[in-house]
Amino acid sequence: METETIDGRVLETWTPQEVWEAFQRGEVALIDVRTPQEYMFEHIEGALLFPMSFFRPEALPSQQGKRLVFYCGSGVRSGRVARRCLEAGIARVAHMKGGFAAWKEAGLPYIGTDMATGAPKKVEARRTS
Repeated sequence: METETIDGRVLETWTPQEVWEAFQRGEVALIDVRTPQEYMFEHIEGALLFPMSFFRPEALPSQQGKRLVFYCGSGVRSGRVARRCLEAGIARVAHMKGGFAAWKEAGLPYIGTDMATGAPKKVEARRTS
């Protein structure tokens, strides 16, 4: 995990593996800030959708002891959203380094689209070297 202090608040940047492990333990809530179209094509199973274009920090779900971890396609939008949360006084937030592209590169599982039928399909985790 990397950290950056912004106006006295800490922004955490987690690797996809760190996010996956914390998500499996139930310690984080994942929020996808991409567009609805990007989310429908492929996303992390169990992630909530809250597109950056509609994002309002005050409308976030209760954290109930969980850290909110934002992700997007590359990590740029999620970093912006996490900063907006810090500016709004919400401190238990992080974003995922490299975004969904890094998640897939790490071989972690997600929901994709079956190109033959257009239906959602699970893409299982795979080992990477």
